[in-house]
Amino acid sequence: MTSTLRVGLTAAAVALATLIAGCSSETAPPPPPPPPPVAAAVLPAVLIERASAYRYYVDHASAISPAFVDGAAVADAVRVGVSYEPRQLMQGATAYGAVVALGDPAFVAGVRSYGATAEARRQIAYEIMKDPAYVVALTGSNSAAGLVIAALAEDGARFYTAGKAVKQSAYDIQKQPWSKAEVPNREVRLLQAKSLSTTPVVGDVAQTLRLSQAAAGVQPLGVVAPPASAPYSPTVIRSLAIAALAVLGHASDANMEIINAMMVEPNTGSCINMSKLNLFQCLAVSTPHYEDVFCLGQHAMMDTARCVIKASGQPEPFEARFIPKVATAAEMAKKPYKQSTKKR
Repeated sequence: MTSTLRVGLTAAAVALATLIAGCSSETAPPPPPPPPPVAAAVLPAVLIERASAYRYYVDHASAISPAFVDGAAVADAVRVGVSYEPRQLMQGATAYGAVVALGDPAFVAGVRSYGATAEARRQIAYEIMKDPAYVVALTGSNSAAGLVIAALAEDGARFYTAGKAVKQSAYDIQKQPWSKAEVPNREVRLLQAKSLSTTPVVGDVAQTLRLSQAAAGVQPLGVVAPPASAPYSPTVIRSLAIAALAVLGHASDANMEIINAMMVEPNTGSCINMSKLNLFQCLAVSTPHYEDVFCLGQHAMMDTARCVIKASGQPEPFEARFIPKVATAAEMAKKPYKQSTKKR
């Protein structure tokens, strides 16, 4: 009797548990859906194209060889060296810096950590567009800044070194008769240089694709550098700001007017414009081929490279100049008197 009762109670308990489990499975809410994947940073195509144009000019101008053999080679090199529009070049350097910054995972993750919601992203983007220096306070900005500084400084140093070699060749080739011949059509050459200086550069298609993939995090550029401490140059700050807007989803075509204004940096702009002015003045008075080589090396290359280095925030290179020593009256008195042999 007792065992029969126990069996009955056990069966009833099992049935009740089964019923409760069934009811629970019917009323329990479904598990929440997985969070949406984080959107990749997107730079507008126009900024990628500016970065590509910057890379095209710097790479080609830095490859100018100082081994000139005739006037035609000099003329070709001058055309390469002068072929940049100042505003486009500096905007391109800023855009390229933004692409480099987007290759820093710590910076991208840091910016995303502040923008968990659409409203938060909108607010941070507003603060950055109002004052690009706001980006310096975001997590990861120091590591991204280190990469941007290294990338621009390396470009400038390589370009400057190439310019020094070309400038030196202006002295070396003076021993060759062809270098002393007058440049043909000097006025036309100057007008052509001014025309090329107002013509926007078009970047290489393969380079544009590479930069686009790098900005999206698909293919890194391979720039390596330690984090850098503030203060940063205005160009570096603007590169970081544009990269942050891309991460937040606000570096869009709709905001291009504001972004274009952010890319204007008066100090660097003045530097690059002065380089062009000195170049034109040099070409205007240059007569033989070797003087054109000097104008190319000093003003089209070295001066422009200084501006890129300045944009990175690194110290500009210093080239010592020969300054004749002025003898004092005491020194002159110690020298033996030599009677002039010139006929009177």
